[in-house]
Amino acid sequence: MANDITADILIIGTGVAGAIAGAKLAAKGLSVTFLEAGKRIDRYDAVEKFWNAKIKVPESAYPNDPEASHPLTHRIEDFYQQQGPELFKSTYIKVVGGTTWHWLGTTLRNLPSDFKLKSLYGHGVDWPITYDDLEPFYLAAENEIGVAGNSSEDLGSPRSGEFPMPQIPMTYLDKHFASALDGTRYQVRSTPQGRNSVFREDRPECCGNNSCIPVCPIQAKYDATVHVALAEKAGAQVLDQTTATKLNVGEDGEITSVDFRRADGTTGTASAKVVIVAAHALETPRLLLNSAQEKAPNGVANSSDQVGRNLMDHPSRLSWAEAAEPVWPYRGPLSTSGIENLRDGDFRKQRGAFRIEIGNDGHSWPTGAPTSTAAGLAAQGLSGDELDAAIKDATSRQIRLASLVEQSPDAENRVTLDPEKRDANGVPLPRIHYDFDDYTRNGLDAAEAAHEEVFKALGAKNIKHSPDIQGAGHIIGTTRMGADASSAVVDADLRSFDHRNLFLLGSGTFPTSATANPTLTIAALSLRAVDAIAASVK
Repeated sequence: MANDITADILIIGTGVAGAIAGAKLAAKGLSVTFLEAGKRIDRYDAVEKFWNAKIKVPESAYPNDPEASHPLTHRIEDFYQQQGPELFKSTYIKVVGGTTWHWLGTTLRNLPSDFKLKSLYGHGVDWPITYDDLEPFYLAAENEIGVAGNSSEDLGSPRSGEFPMPQIPMTYLDKHFASALDGTRYQVRSTPQGRNSVFREDRPECCGNNSCIPVCPIQAKYDATVHVALAEKAGAQVLDQTTATKLNVGEDGEITSVDFRRADGTTGTASAKVVIVAAHALETPRLLLNSAQEKAPNGVANSSDQVGRNLMDHPSRLSWAEAAEPVWPYRGPLSTSGIENLRDGDFRKQRGAFRIEIGNDGHSWPTGAPTSTAAGLAAQGLSGDELDAAIKDATSRQIRLASLVEQSPDAENRVTLDPEKRDANGVPLPRIHYDFDDYTRNGLDAAEAAHEEVFKALGAKNIKHSPDIQGAGHIIGTTRMGADASSAVVDADLRSFDHRNLFLLGSGTFPTSATANPTLTIAALSLRAVDAIAASVK
C-alpha cells in the first residue's frame, strides 16, 4: 500500500457538492485531488445504453460495476439491506459527475420558514443558519449551475438578483392547467430549472428531448461534469474508479490519510491538509461508519451518534388521469411547471407541506405509457389506422401529478452497516431502517386530496392514485448540521465537530427536508463552505 497521493485538499466524490467546491478551491490556487468510485461517462454511449435498455429506469444509462455498485430502482433490495417497515426507494449512481447526470433539473430555493421549522411550527429542528445567510449563495449557485427562471414570479423565496436566463417556456399542457385552475387556491408557476433556455457557457439551449431522466443528450441540462472540467482546468486531479474505503484519524484528532481501492484491485492511501467527503447522503455515512478505529470507536465524525440518522426523502404521492380534451404531453422537459404555493402555512404544525409537480411525461411514470397504452388498445382488437388514431387520442389526454412531501427528521430512520454483506471493495452494504410518521403521512393524504381537486377542476376522468408511496430521488439527512456538537455532525460551515480538517458536503447535512428539490441548496451550501475550507488549509 503506497502513500502516493498528496494534496492541499482531497475531495471524495465528484457530484454537484464536491465538483462546485473543488472548482472554486482549485481556482484559488490550492492543489485539489478528487477520488471518484465511478467511471467517466461518454454522453453518446449513455444515450445509446438508455435507448437499448429493456428496463428503462433512472440508472439504465450508466454502468453498475461491482467496484462501483449502486442501487437500482427496479431491484432496490439488492443493494439496500432494508429492515423496514417501509422501503427506502431513492437511488443514486457512481460516475464522474455523480447523480446530476440523471436529475430532473428542478432548482427551487428553500423558503425562509424552512430554516426555522421548530421555532415557527414546533416541529422538527431549526437550521443553524437562516435564509438570509444563504440567499447570496443561492444567487451564486443559480449562476454557477445556469438556472432558467422567471425573476418576476413570487415563489416565496425573496431574491437579491435575477436568474441568469429567462424561463423555459410553459408547455401547452402547463397552460391548460393554469387556465383551468385560475381563481382557485392552486397557482401554477413556471419551475426554475438548471437547464439552458438560451446558448450559455458553451452549452446549447434545451430542445425538449424529454429524456432529462436519465440523460440529456445535448447537455442543455446542467450536470456536475461542468464543474469537474473547470476544476481540472484550474489544475485539479481527478482519479476515477478509485473508491475511498477508510478515513484514518491521527493523534491530534485530524484526518491524516484516506485508504482507497482502485477498480483493478490495487490499494493506496492519500493524504491532504483538508479532507472533504461529498459522497452523497448514503455513501458519506457508510464511509464514516466504516472508518471506526481506536480514536473514533463509533465511526469518524460520530461522537454525537448522529451519523446515519435522520434519513429523509421527499416521499411522493403519484396520481394520474385523462384530460377531457387533448393537452399533448410528451413534449419538452419532463416537468416545466408546478404548484408552489402549498409549501408553507400554519398547517405545518400538524402535517408536512408539499409542492405539486406537473408532469409533461403523460402516464410514463405510473403505467409505462405510451407502450402500455398501445398494448392495451391492441388487446382490444384494434389495428392499423384505427389503432393509430386510438393511440393518438389516448396519449394526447394523459396527465399526471406528483407531490413531493416534507418528511420529518427521525433518529430511528437511519443508515448503518450490514454485518454480513459487503461490496467488491470490502465495504459493508448499507442497512436501512425507514418509516413515515403521522406528520409525513398526513402530508401525503393532503397531497392526494389536492390532486383530486385539481383533476376535477380540469374535468378529468379515470382519476387514479398510486397506493404506493414513491421515492423522489432525494436522499437527505444522515450527517446533519447544527449548532450543538452533541446533536449534530457538522457545524454551519459543514466542518466536522470532531475533526477540524474534515468537511462534509451534500444533502446529508440538511437538518430538515423542506419541500424544494435539494440540488440548488446543496450547491449554495457548498459555495458558502469554500472560504472556511480554504482558510483551514492555511
